[in-house]
Amino acid sequence: MAEIEKISKEHLSLAGEYAVASELCKRKVYAQLTLGTRKKTDILVDAETKMLRIQVKAKQVKDWPMCKGISDENSVLVFVDYENKTVEQRPDFYILTRRDWEKLVTEKLSHKISEGKAKLDNENCPIILDTKKGTPRKGMDVIAKDISEHREKWEKIEKKLKDTQS
Repeated sequence: MAEIEKISKEHLSLAGEYAVASELCKRKVYAQLTLGTRKKTDILVDAETKMLRIQVKAKQVKDWPMCKGISDENSVLVFVDYENKTVEQRPDFYILTRRDWEKLVTEKLSHKISEGKAKLDNENCPIILDTKKGTPRKGMDVIAKDISEHREKWEKIEKKLKDTQS
């Protein structure tokens, strides 16, 4: 069996984006990668009447750090998990809609939200207010266990494409 090698951050991000695009294309969904690093969209999906935006977060360690979430209904967040995978193995994929993200954040941070130590901003980004440094922290860490119910739920993207065409 092949050895598990650490992938550089740059290559890991690209591998995740290409892996998601490949999975979409296998499902007969036209997917095009976007260029650049200053964007909220990694992949555009053509829905004939609208574009669906896909954000991709790839990891090879325990968690996806400081995830900022999904800001609109025409976006989907795909987590790609290369942890403990060799080069020959397919990563795990977790597909979340905006509502899935909101539910995840409110469940995971419910205690902090009720105490006024965390909130969701107007773009659905979790803001943690009780940091040790005294500065609010944008984003939250996500682990695979937190999103296991969304594993391989590619039909969410297919449904969004149908919803945008009607």
